[in-house]
Formats: sequence, structure tokens, C-alpha cells
Amino acid sequence: MNAPDRFELFLLNDGEKKITEKPFAGMSNTSDFIILKEDHTIGNLLAEHFKQHPHAMMAGYKVAHPNVPEVLIRLQTDGTITPRELFIEVCKQLVASLGQLAQNFTREYELRRMAGAGDDSGGGANSK
Repeated sequence: MNAPDRFELFLLNDGEKKITEKPFAGMSNTSDFIILKEDHTIGNLLAEHFKQHPHAMMAGYKVAHPNVPEVLIRLQTDGTITPRELFIEVCKQLVASLGQLAQNFTREYELRRMAGAGDDSGGGANSK
């Protein structure tokens, strides 16, 4: 079979960098970011959050082929900040948002678990 080993799709090899930046010569304030061992999930998430940033002029991503685990993100800013600064800022915001989501989920789960444990009637409202 021509498919690569599954672990090669998500583990970095020695010397590989997760993210590399290449300035794009065709447009000012534009860079291409290549993210290794990722797919549409991270590409779409980042691109959509980049588009919401006030200094972003353009953001998009592509995955060349499903068997090539790498995402290319092109990011153009208005010039007040660099594409790299925008990339870092949005990633920090996403990490904070996902941390808050995890806290909210855990709190809700624990509250529901405690409420369920407090119901000792053996069958709820319909029990005899």
C-alpha cells in the first residue's frame, strides 16, 4: 500500500519544525506559514480566527493532498503588525478561549454529576 505509516502523519521527525514562516514576495505584509503534521481542522480554525482580527487583510489555507500532512496558511496584514505577530496573537487568544471552554465544560460536568448523585429516590418522580 502507498499510504505512509500512521505515526508519520502526526509525529515530527528529528530536526523538523512544527511551523515555518516564508515571506510571500508577491504581496506586501504577507507570509506563508507551513504547519507540519496537521490537516483541515487546524487550518480552518486558524484561518477563520485570523479573518476576525482587525489587522488581518486576508487569510486562507490549503492542504495540498490528504497523504501529505501539512497545511499552508497565507496571512496578509494591514502593515501595523507583521504576519508573525498576528499569528502569535491569534494563537494565544485561541489557547485562552479553549482553556476557558475546558473550565466551563468541567464545571458543568461536575455540577450535573453532583446533582445526579443527590437524587437517591431510586427512580425519580415516577418511583413508588
